[in-house]
Amino acid sequence: MYTFIINPHSRSGKGLTIWHTVEAQLEQRQICYTAFFTKYQRQATTYVRELTSDGSSRVLVVLGGDGTLNEVINGICFPERVTLGYIPTGSSNDFARSFGIPNDPLRALEIILNPGRTVHMDVGTMSYEGKHRRFAVSAGIGFDAAICHEAVVSKWKRILNRIHLGKFTYAVIALHRLLLTSTCPFHIVLDDEKEVSFPKGWFAAVMNHPCEGGGFYFCPDARPDDGQLNVLVVSGLKAPALLLTLPFALFGKHTKFHGVHLFRCKKVSIHTASALPVHTDGEPVFLQRCFTASIEACPLKVIVS
Repeated sequence: MYTFIINPHSRSGKGLTIWHTVEAQLEQRQICYTAFFTKYQRQATTYVRELTSDGSSRVLVVLGGDGTLNEVINGICFPERVTLGYIPTGSSNDFARSFGIPNDPLRALEIILNPGRTVHMDVGTMSYEGKHRRFAVSAGIGFDAAICHEAVVSKWKRILNRIHLGKFTYAVIALHRLLLTSTCPFHIVLDDEKEVSFPKGWFAAVMNHPCEGGGFYFCPDARPDDGQLNVLVVSGLKAPALLLTLPFALFGKHTKFHGVHLFRCKKVSIHTASALPVHTDGEPVFLQRCFTASIEACPLKVIVS
């Protein structure tokens, strides 16, 4: 029995059309399934919390983007009883990119129906102001989170999705945010031991997967099943230098550049002098001055091939 969580508005409204294609295959092959459609933000979390609250074994299949996936993992009550499948229909699809899940929905469906391999993926948790939010791909504060905040309402996301260039959404918005964002002092604490300060920080990205933002390999050595978080801090650069550095991150070739700092840890606390935008898997969180990120004790089983 498969349970599909579908965001019909993903890929600028094409999610529903893609679902009809998937549904036709399920019907043709007489696959038993149930389907739930999201109509508003965080509804997937509510659905999944109700579905998994009894602790029974389930295969949850997400048809949507990284944001929909984030909502789903935040609703899972007994992760050890859940197997996750994914049909990517978002703009960035960094989760799918990391696991090699094809963007073609029918190919992705075939993998789910005939799984050859599963991975026990680490699940990150961000804690702030007594609240907790899980993340699968990444979390962050500062410049990269400001891009995510703007992407939610940006016309460029819709335009680029229509011409099948949605993965460039974050690159286009980054140019705009660069004119509006200034640096801020960052203080980082790694595993409650090592402390590092950055007087002119642009952003800090906490990575569970290698890339975010549509293929920016901010932490190319990150692995989602190694029990570690990788942290990127960009600091001390002038705006033009940051602009020149970012394209190299598309190939993971930025790591030796001046102002780029990489760390590995199980837990990280990030403090900033001013309240800044924050995100989990591209989903905006209200402005914060500090948060802690760590790995949850129980990993999540993901169908990857």
